[in-house]
Amino acid sequence: MQEETIEEEDDAENVEDPMQEEPMEEEDDVPIEEPSLNSNDGDIPFNINDHRNWDNLDAKWRDLLVKNGPVRDMLTGKGPKDGLKRRFSSEFYSKYLPNGEKHHRDWLVYSKDLDKVFCFCCKLFKNKPLPSQLAHDGLRDWGHLAFSLKTHERSPEHVNNMFIWVDLRLRLEGNQVIDKVLQHQISKETKHWRKVLRRLFAIVKYLAKQSLAFRGNNERIYEESNGNFMALVEMVAEWDSTLKEHIRRKQNQEIQYHYLSHKVQNELIKAVASEIKGSILQKIKEAKYFSVILNCTPDVSKQEQMTLILRCVDVSTIPIKVHEYFVEFLVVNDTTGQGLFEELQNVLHHLDLDIDNVRGQAYDNGSNMKGKHKGVQRKLLDINPRAFYTPCGSHSLYLTLSDVAKYCDKADLFFGVVQRIYTLFADSTKRWKILTYNISEKGFTLKSLSTTRWESRIDSVKAIVTQAPEIREALLDLAENETDSSIKSQATCLAEDELGKYEFIVGMVIWHHILAKVNIVSKELQSENMRIDVAMDSVHALIAFFKEYREVGFEKALNCAKEIAAELEIDPVFPELKKKRRVRKKKHFDEISTAEIAIESTEPVHEESAEESFRIHYFVYIIDQAIGSLERRFEQYKQYEETFGFLFTAKKLKSLDAEELKTSCNNLEQKLQNNHISDIEVASAERSFSKLKILKSYLRSTMSEERLNALAVISIEKEFLEKLDYESLIDDFASKNARRSMFRK
Repeated sequence: MQEETIEEEDDAENVEDPMQEEPMEEEDDVPIEEPSLNSNDGDIPFNINDHRNWDNLDAKWRDLLVKNGPVRDMLTGKGPKDGLKRRFSSEFYSKYLPNGEKHHRDWLVYSKDLDKVFCFCCKLFKNKPLPSQLAHDGLRDWGHLAFSLKTHERSPEHVNNMFIWVDLRLRLEGNQVIDKVLQHQISKETKHWRKVLRRLFAIVKYLAKQSLAFRGNNERIYEESNGNFMALVEMVAEWDSTLKEHIRRKQNQEIQYHYLSHKVQNELIKAVASEIKGSILQKIKEAKYFSVILNCTPDVSKQEQMTLILRCVDVSTIPIKVHEYFVEFLVVNDTTGQGLFEELQNVLHHLDLDIDNVRGQAYDNGSNMKGKHKGVQRKLLDINPRAFYTPCGSHSLYLTLSDVAKYCDKADLFFGVVQRIYTLFADSTKRWKILTYNISEKGFTLKSLSTTRWESRIDSVKAIVTQAPEIREALLDLAENETDSSIKSQATCLAEDELGKYEFIVGMVIWHHILAKVNIVSKELQSENMRIDVAMDSVHALIAFFKEYREVGFEKALNCAKEIAAELEIDPVFPELKKKRRVRKKKHFDEISTAEIAIESTEPVHEESAEESFRIHYFVYIIDQAIGSLERRFEQYKQYEETFGFLFTAKKLKSLDAEELKTSCNNLEQKLQNNHISDIEVASAERSFSKLKILKSYLRSTMSEERLNALAVISIEKEFLEKLDYESLIDDFASKNARRSMFRK
């Protein structure tokens, strides 16, 4: 009987032309001006009668559509034929009941443009996916249309949507859609949900900024091991009424969606990261020209990760500054120059950045990166000749020190002794306690040698230089009290044969002076705002230091070593050199000429002192190696100075006369036809690897690449977090899903 009532009302309504608008009624209290259904009306931003616009329709336009009813293409004949020569007919708008009565299907709508039929009420009011295509993309199966219509109109979902449609239409006609109390309740509920989401965003921001894990073993509130995210929700709920009420509703099952799951966490992380990444790309596009910094490292899951850093001029600041921005990590399977270059091309295209705007490229000294024929720098220069390549300055310093130790056996042995001293104490808590007891006054802890950052070895050498007597005493205590004969032998050997030798003390002082100076220059070169002229000055100053140290450094080292030797109570004397037996080829008596005998008898015998031999074959050798390696590895900086040197400072520019300025400009113009200035360092890439190890740890090794990149962007580019607009983030989150309408204002 209910269905018949609905059918009778629908028949009564459809007597009139559906395209004809009802006259507007005016009320005495408030004049209401209803917008029309005309698609050309300026008040409606789209064609409201187009069935494709009915999904997620705004409530205002939905109410207007319901009040005026659907507009259908009333065919006088029949629709176009399909491939099977079947077509829609206007006869489907009606059906015959078992008692012979003709019933009008006012919910059925035919679109001439799409050649499909739709269910008006189901398409507007469905709250979940329905099996019938009438509620979604439309139906065009004319051969089975009668059966499909009969099945659909008997379904409980269709009946329910029909009641909703009729009820809403009646209330709209009486101008009683929502009373003030209900409207106030809806507004209050919206504010509550937006407050909840704002607190969830704040929790995500805190955890990502501190590089902390989010999830635990479960996602249930107030249970053990539910992770940092849930723990923070619980903590905030202790004093915050909004989250406290939210948790109460969840526990009492008053709400179906609580937005605390790991999927929502990922979505919130992605939203924050996308906002930060969008701000970075906007700055890069405003600057137009940028430089590329790449570096690779394996992560804990044995995947090769390539970090992408973009360097540009920030034109929005006064004064303008140069900034380096982390963009993302890229998993690379092909680590050849061609494979890495293709990854770079793809990511720049994905970020909507023009590769022709690259004005610099900086990598480490790996052959697949810097190779002049098959490296990434060559591949990029072939496409963009102005993307000038610069090797990493800090990495070049590391290679300089590595070259020195590599070709000097005594230097290599020295660092081996330093590592042995550390390892001997660090391998046992008992032995480490003996060490800390003896060095408690100065407190410089022994450090392990770094295999990748040579300049950081200053910390390892400094701990021994400044505490040599204390460390030697710790070794002697260990040798005296240790029961393990192997450990006792090692401690005695290090105390007597290494720290007990004057030659070792002198070498230790020399390396302390060298590493201290190199470490200062390395720190300067790793600055994000480093300018090329300042970098060149630092490198030139380092070379000048080595040249000066070659002349006067040995005496300084001897003086410092004598003071340490006095504290150690050892004689400041180099060990005597063993006379080397001259090796001669065995010859018969008749093979030796009288001339050779005369030369051997008159040849002067020149014997070097132990100190002189150490100075020549150790001190001078490593200094000369350092100077040669620095000049060779930083030779490209001289080309920079020749090309761009007159622009480095205003003082230098003003000092040029007209002819010199013209010559410099012509030289610059010629160089710019092929090259352009670029970066100095890849230190930002190395710093991003530090975050990679924190974020993708052993316990988080299965993290997806998308989540890793989002967390890395938030953690590395922290300064953007304070500028986030929570309201826009909430609006964006709400727009992702239709059920999140309670977040919308």
